[in-house]
Amino acid sequence: MPAPSVVALVGNPRPGSRTAGAARALADSVAARVLDGAEVRTVDLALLSGELFTPGAAAPAEARAAVAAAGVVVVATPVHKASFTGLLKAFLDGYGPDALAGVVAVPLVVSGDPAHALVGEVHLRPVLVELGALVPTRSLTVVDSALADLDRVLERWWDRAAAPLGRVLRPQVAGVAS
Repeated sequence: MPAPSVVALVGNPRPGSRTAGAARALADSVAARVLDGAEVRTVDLALLSGELFTPGAAAPAEARAAVAAAGVVVVATPVHKASFTGLLKAFLDGYGPDALAGVVAVPLVVSGDPAHALVGEVHLRPVLVELGALVPTRSLTVVDSALADLDRVLERWWDRAAAPLGRVLRPQVAGVAS
């Protein structure tokens, strides 16, 4: 069984956003620390927004398939109106029940205000769980001003996330279903 892949799913409506950079950094970190350097792919929904509501469009279908096949998906969003973006919601709404069963999801929220620290827990986590994803860690919330020191933010997050992610992912790496 090949090692699980990691997908950075970016729900920012601006292509190449700071959210995308943070998502890729976290996805690379997960791949390196827990999955022995697994392949990392970025799905930037800003690049798919024109096709997202087109029935039968190939690019969104391929993106959904890549996310559903991943071992880990970092689901990243900026805060919009005290929640995650409508673009991300529209993408996730394209899945059927339990379509992400067995996928380990790590919510990542980029916010301009520390008051939005619970957006990932209150709004994003329930949607991911409804789709069947496993969400073993707390959401990582990064305030815009901390993006300049993202490595330090990730190190602090790993202090709490390493054990639960390791417990869920290491059996996958060994070829044992969790």
